[in-house]
Amino acid sequence: MSFSIQGFNNDYFQPLNNYFLNGFEKNELVEKSTRVYHPNATIDFAEWYFQNIRMSYSDWQYKEPASLTWNSNVNIELVTFQINLKGSIFIDGADSPLMNNYQHNLFYSPAGAIDTGILKSSGVKSTMFFLQFTKEAFLQLTQDGNRVLEEFNKNVIQNRPAMLSARNLTVEAGMLNIINNVVQCSYSGGMKKIFLLSKAMELLVLQAEAANVLIEPSYKYIRSKHDAECIRYAREYVMTCLDNPPGLQELAKIVGINEYKLKRGFKEMFGTTVFGFVADTRLDIAKNELECKAKKASEIATELGYASVQHFSNAFKKKFGVSPRKFDSRQ
Repeated sequence: MSFSIQGFNNDYFQPLNNYFLNGFEKNELVEKSTRVYHPNATIDFAEWYFQNIRMSYSDWQYKEPASLTWNSNVNIELVTFQINLKGSIFIDGADSPLMNNYQHNLFYSPAGAIDTGILKSSGVKSTMFFLQFTKEAFLQLTQDGNRVLEEFNKNVIQNRPAMLSARNLTVEAGMLNIINNVVQCSYSGGMKKIFLLSKAMELLVLQAEAANVLIEPSYKYIRSKHDAECIRYAREYVMTCLDNPPGLQELAKIVGINEYKLKRGFKEMFGTTVFGFVADTRLDIAKNELECKAKKASEIATELGYASVQHFSNAFKKKFGVSPRKFDSRQ
């Protein structure tokens, strides 16, 4: 396996290449964390290798919006769970992105697959999380799964390139919490390996259930595939503008559906209103930020579009039972 990104010293990716070719059968946890400097960006990488599994988290800070070419040549069979939090990823020659902000999917690449593409940032930040399995490890972990996993695994067994979902899924707050738990994990050694394995399984369960909902819906207000596509797009859209989401009437125009159907259909599909989804997601993100101790409550409130710190504090306390200040002081 080889992987490279334009402008990087390929020595950085050597551990990734060596692990899956030579070292993935080792039982001990292997960790790697580093900061890499590129002419146009500073990137913080973190990786964890254990029991035929690789997790990685990367946070890119650009000096200006950029497009970087990447190349991948997979010499072994891998299943890749990709979560794209910020930025866009393109496959070479494609007009539309493989993945946009707050999207995820599961991919299988047979041995010998070669891909070239572009890592693109529309702003000054890209953030990605990867969870990769050898073919054997994935099939063992996901046997007797739900319908979508069974169909996906059939392709894996028959060495056919595959995606879990025909369309990318939207990252939920639960996934954000898991990623935060992985990045901030304070365990070490064997306990950390057990913890990371449990989080890998949680992510797979959340993804498989989200994909299953798309193929087994039972709705009253959503009467067509077009309706469902519009409502899913509505959720994806508001995830990109949580600080200043459009009103229901404007959102309905953006996604191409009438306001009544958007209002009823959104609650039917996701179990909450558009406003409730925005409010809950804002607060879950705020909780993550406080747990990371990366920002103050006032910064978080401003970034998430709250009218005031007091408004944010009241909403946070109503949901979590404690004020942001006291929550942060407990960490």
